[in-house]
Amino acid sequence: MTEASASRPVKVLVYSDDVNTRQQVILALGRRPHPDLPELEYVEVATEPVVLQNMDSGTISLAILDGEAVPAGGMGIAKQLKDEIYECPPVIVLTGRPQDAWLATWSRAEAAVPHPIDPIQLAEAVIGLLRPSVPATS
Repeated sequence: MTEASASRPVKVLVYSDDVNTRQQVILALGRRPHPDLPELEYVEVATEPVVLQNMDSGTISLAILDGEAVPAGGMGIAKQLKDEIYECPPVIVLTGRPQDAWLATWSRAEAAVPHPIDPIQLAEAVIGLLRPSVPATS
């Protein structure tokens, strides 16, 4: 592993109005979901304005948005981010059920994971999206 990848964690924004949902995501992924990736640093967010502020900062590498959040759902926020942020980082939307994955397509999210959160499915989505953007480690 290179010095740079070891010292700089990847920032992952986790948005939900429900603290339990945010904790489920963080516990499902852990600090390092794959040996090829650097550690993850989580930015927990409960409101849409703070999501936008963090995403505008340019420091977030991946956003995981709860599609069931109230009053602003993750799919609407994902669409806004993709429309407004040049080279927007990848977005995963947590859907209410597997059948809602087509809605995530509308939002332009790169992946959708249904509730209840399956740690393996979430980790596979995160690894698939972060691996191409993170320099290879040895």
